[in-house]
Amino acid sequence: MALLKIAQPHARAAAARSFHALADETRLRILDLLRDGERCVCELQDWLGMSQSALSFHLKTMKDAGLLIDRRQGRWVYYRLNPAGLSALEGTLSGLINHS
Repeated sequence: MALLKIAQPHARAAAARSFHALADETRLRILDLLRDGERCVCELQDWLGMSQSALSFHLKTMKDAGLLIDRRQGRWVYYRLNPAGLSALEGTLSGLINHS
């Protein structure tokens, strides 16, 4: 019997962080907004109509899960999707679906 990729403790922890990050409607909205490319935190804040501190919490959760990448340019912070993190999540889901 072949073991799933998430059988390893570090892979399980990474999958749990990713699924936790996706288990929130606001974070799903953020991912949707970032599908078209990099966005400044100020743009996301305006589009979502939320405080900077609340938005920062959500962005940190997704970054810690490996779903986002950030970069600083002067006093602005920009976020974009992390293809490697999303690909890893896709692999985990694919492994679960194909294993059942």
